[in-house]
Amino acid sequence: MDWSAIALSLRLAIATTTILLLVGLPLAGWLALSPRKGRWIVDALVALPLVLPPTVLGFYVLVALGPRSPLGRAYEALTGYPIVFSFQGLLVASVLYSLPFAVQPFAAAFAAVDRNLIEAAWCLGASRLRTFGRIVIPLARPGIVAGAVLTFAHTVGEFGVVLMVGGNLPGSTRTVSISIYDDVQAFNYARAGRTAALLLVFSFVVLAATYRLQRRSGRAWPTV
Repeated sequence: MDWSAIALSLRLAIATTTILLLVGLPLAGWLALSPRKGRWIVDALVALPLVLPPTVLGFYVLVALGPRSPLGRAYEALTGYPIVFSFQGLLVASVLYSLPFAVQPFAAAFAAVDRNLIEAAWCLGASRLRTFGRIVIPLARPGIVAGAVLTFAHTVGEFGVVLMVGGNLPGSTRTVSISIYDDVQAFNYARAGRTAALLLVFSFVVLAATYRLQRRSGRAWPTV
């Protein structure tokens, strides 16, 4: 098996999950708890990667971060190298593509928290931020864990988006899914089969653990 591709996929999954925990928790909290109108627009934008073909999303990310774009030129001026066809480019694309896999379970868990507890904390003088950190997040912990696990597993198996933005550079942007594709193209079905079997077992274990957590908590979250 291509262990360098597996290691790169795990590194990408860890980084993506970490970023989406930092970004997705406040975003999901706003979507689940904010009374403001117009949240459906943000909901639709967050869920867009679920229905958008990965190559389409990858194309737009490639255009937005390419050397001719303002963002691409600014990044290259600061770092000395382009962001596309690099690990950083993979990370940006992966965060965008995995966003709903984190935010939707987070938001569902936050929405399931008893509203009376939240309002009681406000009546006792706790700020919204303190209430979110001390009341909402602890009670929604199973949903947060489920979202993080699904995000990690989804990132490991990404193909279309990472291929469009990162290409296929061994040791730099070649993920495990691209490695399987290359092995099939080279008629190396034995190695492709071993890697695919590893991902199959990994995916089953992740889903089994997620559903077990769901049953123990007595709540249901989207596992799209």
